Amino acid sequence: MNNLLDQIPMMPLAKWTNNAMDYITEHGQGFFDAIQENTESMMLAVTDFLLMVPAIVFILFVAVLAFFATKKKLGLTIFAVLGLLFIYNQGLWSDLMNTVTLVLFASLISIIIGIPVGICMSKSRVFESIMKPVLDFMQTMPGFVYLIPAVAFFGIGLVPGVFASIIFSIPPTIRFTNLGIQQVPKELIEASESFGSTGPQKLFNVELPLAKSTIMAGVNQTVMLSLSMVVIASMIGAEGLGQKVLTAVQRADVGPGFVAGLALVIFAILIDRLTQSFNTKKG
Repeated sequence: MNNLLDQIPMMPLAKWTNNAMDYITEHGQGFFDAIQENTESMMLAVTDFLLMVPAIVFILFVAVLAFFATKKKLGLTIFAVLGLLFIYNQGLWSDLMNTVTLVLFASLISIIIGIPVGICMSKSRVFESIMKPVLDFMQTMPGFVYLIPAVAFFGIGLVPGVFASIIFSIPPTIRFTNLGIQQVPKELIEASESFGSTGPQKLFNVELPLAKSTIMAGVNQTVMLSLSMVVIASMIGAEGLGQKVLTAVQRADVGPGFVAGLALVIFAILIDRLTQSFNTKKG
């Protein structure tokens, strides 16, 4: 049986993939260069602005945001103040701001693209059947693999890190948006139609408000997955806390690696709790 299988010629999938990548990079280099230059300039501008803001002002702003987002509970507020003060005390403030920029851009772009795609999936069974295996592929492919096309298209730096993070983190927003809209009771949709609601009115006044909780859960997962790509993106030149962790790993330097990792944990918990608080019902 093994001999029979060995007689089957090997499919040159790797060669086809390389040829496709060569074709795309050769004919689309101008397009990719324009995206790389414009996006990198915007990211650098955002990072410079964040670094220009005094650390104490930034910490107070996050504390106030946490205070009101959690309905004036002190737990997250105290954690935010102490955690951010710790990061500043360890000399990681500029790295934190670079990480904030990377996560911000990756999350925003993923949400801007993901929600409309999820809406389209909920409206078309054909489109949904096409997108499901694509999303499965995106979620199961190891994150390191996305670094290869990212570098091929955009070179080394912040932009390929954002590109890889978007591919890795966008599926939850798409899936949860699709799921949330499909779970809207059909009785409410039929009632809105009986009152003469148009398609856009039904979507924005009925379906999206009722699906908000589910969509926000997907947004939360997208933000957290973007953050989980920070260390991987540092391998292709993305600056930030991930780069500190990567450097510590390369040098087998436990202390700095632990401190940078702890800073990432603090930032992750803070982001997770804030995004979750925006999804709580007012009562």
